[in-house]
Amino acid sequence: MHVFKKSLKMFSTRFTHSFYLDVLKMLYEILNKSRREGMMAIEADVEEPASSPIFSKYPTVLADAHMTAFICDYLRIMSSGNMAPHELEGLFDQELESLKEELEHPAHAVAKVADGMPAMGIVAAVLGIVITMSILASASNAQIGEKVGTALVGTFLGILASYGFFAPLSAALEHDAKEEMNLYAAIKATLVASASGMPPTLAVEFGRKVLLPAHRPSFSELEQAMRGG
Repeated sequence: MHVFKKSLKMFSTRFTHSFYLDVLKMLYEILNKSRREGMMAIEADVEEPASSPIFSKYPTVLADAHMTAFICDYLRIMSSGNMAPHELEGLFDQELESLKEELEHPAHAVAKVADGMPAMGIVAAVLGIVITMSILASASNAQIGEKVGTALVGTFLGILASYGFFAPLSAALEHDAKEEMNLYAAIKATLVASASGMPPTLAVEFGRKVLLPAHRPSFSELEQAMRGG
């Protein structure tokens, strides 16, 4: 069911230029508030992000419950003040490694189906030939041709399903997982930079530089967005 739901989302993607910009802007606002008013000032935002005036400004980010929880968990850890930046980075790395396995699972599952479909086509062809052989003595040439044609159609459908649908879907799912992992890596870079003492404007720049170039906001775009926010 998870693979099926993930596959349906391939018809559209949320990893766009504006979505990346929203994530960076939100991180900037929450870090800026914590820097000006102290980490305890964001406690209510972290505990109830749906009610937070900052998080609620970015519904596309808030809609991703897993990503929101990921950000809030690490902000909560940072607010404790008892973890060194390198320890925080180590914790990030461990969680991102397990997250990578989870995100790549749908692509791997569909790839297995793609690998098996040609074999299913061969099985269909063999069964069709077996049926054809069983009627050779009594069937006309037209009937034999029909049975052989049916067997070849089975082979064709197996190959078509594999290389025309499941293999491209697997590649799309894999690319989607890479884009999502890249965004998590950008969040990590931003929060670790902030924990290391970087000001919010520089911390989000660390995150921006980690993003894939295809949808990465420019320096001036991010700067303008932060001033506007």
